[in-house]
Amino acid sequence: MRAIVTGASRGIGLELTRQLLARGDTALAACRSPESATALAALAPAHPDRLHVHACDIGDGKSVAAFAAELGDAAIDLLVNNAGVWGGEHQSLGDLDVDEALRTYEVNALGALRVTLAVLPHLRRGQGKKIVHVTSGLGSILDNTSGGYYGYRMAKAALNMASRSLAVDLRAERITSVVIDPGWVRTDMGGPGASLTAEASVQGMLREIDAVTLERSGAFLRWRGGDFPF
Repeated sequence: MRAIVTGASRGIGLELTRQLLARGDTALAACRSPESATALAALAPAHPDRLHVHACDIGDGKSVAAFAAELGDAAIDLLVNNAGVWGGEHQSLGDLDVDEALRTYEVNALGALRVTLAVLPHLRRGQGKKIVHVTSGLGSILDNTSGGYYGYRMAKAALNMASRSLAVDLRAERITSVVIDPGWVRTDMGGPGASLTAEASVQGMLREIDAVTLERSGAFLRWRGGDFPF
């Protein structure tokens, strides 16, 4: 299987790349600054023919277009839209930074859609034909009982809606689109107090990604199995 993973230089994206390579898949690892992605580069010696590192800033249309052009006529089986931002320190009702919220939306919602549209021709040539967007339980409207985190919540909710629309629009081409909640993961974004390791989260995510079928396209998956409420 040939898989694209965005935001592959650290955290969940890096672990996704590591586990895909470990099981024999080819990983096209996309990140903003490959030259400083030392942990990603460290994977290369063990997988010289199956790890391909690309520059891609999902918030920049020109960068995404250049990344897609580098793929040539390659067939892609799986796209994991993992790259994203947290949204900054000012996301409460009393101190919301609207400009930062707009940036969060640009990256977390439109960025994933931008990448999807750019690589869609490659997915159409693939075998697996799966698009997976890494979302968050904070993007669930029904599950929101604590408020706050306006920029991040709104961007992830928009991402969830984009995935549902993609699921409808691409069903006739047998392309599956889902979102998945990775859990609260100990990464730079999740923080040291998170309850879940990246390794455990990704193991669960890949299990769910492998199992999902076209019949479940449009779903909001949980890393540990089952569905999350929209």
